[in-house]
Amino acid sequence: MKRPWHGKLAAAVCLLVVFNCSCLVRRRLVTRQGKHDTRPLLTAGQDDLVQRIRATYEPIRSYTATLDMTPSLGSVYKGEISEFPSVRGYVIFRKPDDIRIIGLDPVIHSRAFDMVSMGQDFHLSLPSKGLFIEGRNDTPANSKDKVENLRPAAFLQAMLIQPPDPATEVAVIEDDTDEEHAFFVLLILRKEPTLLVNRAVYFDRLTLQIVRQKAFDVNGLTVSDTRYSTWKIFNGVAFPTSIDINRPGDGYGVVMQLVNMKMNNEVGDDKFVLTKPEGAQLKVLGQPAAK
Repeated sequence: MKRPWHGKLAAAVCLLVVFNCSCLVRRRLVTRQGKHDTRPLLTAGQDDLVQRIRATYEPIRSYTATLDMTPSLGSVYKGEISEFPSVRGYVIFRKPDDIRIIGLDPVIHSRAFDMVSMGQDFHLSLPSKGLFIEGRNDTPANSKDKVENLRPAAFLQAMLIQPPDPATEVAVIEDDTDEEHAFFVLLILRKEPTLLVNRAVYFDRLTLQIVRQKAFDVNGLTVSDTRYSTWKIFNGVAFPTSIDINRPGDGYGVVMQLVNMKMNNEVGDDKFVLTKPEGAQLKVLGQPAAK
């Protein structure tokens, strides 16, 4: 009569033979970013990631940037995106929230658009349309002409990655790692009136560099989805030289490739003055168009 433990022992031996037989083992390479990368994944805590955001945001006081901008219309929500020729652009920024963005016509190199924001209000000049728009940055962007939906504050929110405000926000960390990518995601939640995700900042676990930032509305829909790459040092301050902005709800996006940057230079008030050109039609958002 066979003893019960004989059968268990035989099964254990068989398993050992199988697991130690290399010819039966099928190995799969972990390929991230389209290639096999053997670098070890880095670890970080919630406070470490918050400090990394502060280290990129707080040293910036102002900058003047020259860049190439490739605009697009459409979104992933619509199922189609149309990309247009690149234009030369200029961005002037001064803390806390003053920004001016100028885009040139790709053919005749005159101004295709010029927009400025200081505080809550913005101005947008569209010379080719003979149109000058005024309004608040939080005014809904619901024009059928997507160019009229441009908001300088939207660019500002995408180009700068702000740390969470302890008075109104709380941050939690998520590990989003699989065979194709490895991210730490810092979820920044609004405390009131209810606890909702405001933003999500993605860190590459191979470098702990910021690679993406998403902003959401109160319903959880994506307002802005921005990707960052090729960070470089300008006057001692790190800044991404490639910024890919998508505004799926507004129906437009733009890829910005940095050509030149002057970091923390002196920027006067005159750089943020934009007046209505003579003969342009004035459109005040929320009011009927006027001459």
